Amino acid sequence: MNSRSVFCSGLCLCLLLFCATYAVAAKAKNILIVHSYCLDSICGAPQAQGVLESLAKAGFVEGKNLNVEHYAMDTRRVNNSPQLIAEQAGLVLQKVHSSKPDVLVLLDDNAIRTIGLKLVDSDINIVFSGMNAQPEDYNSKVRWMESRSKPGHNITSVYEKLHFIAACKVQKKVVPGLEKILIISDESPTGRAVIKQIKKEVKEKGSGLDIDLEFRIAFSWEEYIEALKLACEDKSIGTIYPAATLLIDKNGKGYSTLDIIKWTVANCQTPGIPINYSFARLGLLGGAGVDFIAMGRQAGKMVVEILKGVPPGYIPIEDAQRYALVFNLKRAKELGMEIPTDILMAADVIYK
Repeated sequence: MNSRSVFCSGLCLCLLLFCATYAVAAKAKNILIVHSYCLDSICGAPQAQGVLESLAKAGFVEGKNLNVEHYAMDTRRVNNSPQLIAEQAGLVLQKVHSSKPDVLVLLDDNAIRTIGLKLVDSDINIVFSGMNAQPEDYNSKVRWMESRSKPGHNITSVYEKLHFIAACKVQKKVVPGLEKILIISDESPTGRAVIKQIKKEVKEKGSGLDIDLEFRIAFSWEEYIEALKLACEDKSIGTIYPAATLLIDKNGKGYSTLDIIKWTVANCQTPGIPINYSFARLGLLGGAGVDFIAMGRQAGKMVVEILKGVPPGYIPIEDAQRYALVFNLKRAKELGMEIPTDILMAADVIYK
């Protein structure tokens, strides 16, 4: 083979490699993940992690054939007024219309409510994750689904089922003689949705639970403190279920879930059930809590289906399927409690 032939062969090989590389790049998919809260939120971050895990498992790898952009609305610590939340929603909508992602993933209710419902029947494929409000409640505002089994529009979703009855049954095994649980939330849409979901689940599946449930909504940080102090002095209340996500004090300062859980642990010696199993890492005793990473994986599988050509309207809406059994042994020791060995052996996560 002469030098000219070698040169031509090499040039052809380079061109083939260039074309192959270009083809892979051209096939890269673009995902925009919008977090209702901050990027490191103990609610949103695990969901985002789960989404990316499912994508990677299906062969969509960030930096190779997948471009992922995150946007944090930060509607707990910073942008926590209706006006500021609306402004954040407007910024995201501008970004969506300009970038046209292959799939838009909306994490938690503030993003779902203020962004998702404005994009119904648009050309944007959307997956909701961490929806606390009943899908039917959102549907009464804007028709975004025909049914849970076949949504029929451009959106599908993972509903954040709390598995509250399972949590209560576990707690009865951990707290001997448990007779009463205080569920305390806030007046935010998410907080009220949590209360509604618990009442709905209890009505449907709570027969024979044999536990009194006391519901309380705190309208301010000061009200929450007062309610918790009274509850933690009340010996009839064997467990608390903190469900507040945002509280404002008399000076206008906002307190996020992280702040609320940390204060609760530091000031109340009553065992607490975590809604999100990560809350046990912050000091709640533990029990059965929603596995947010697994919920994100469910949403990620929906994203994969969409990227492979399935319209969102053909993908059934799912409940969060998995709860995790988690305990904080340091907290148990502080409370003078001993968690039964069989329960610990069944735990998914144990914090020491």
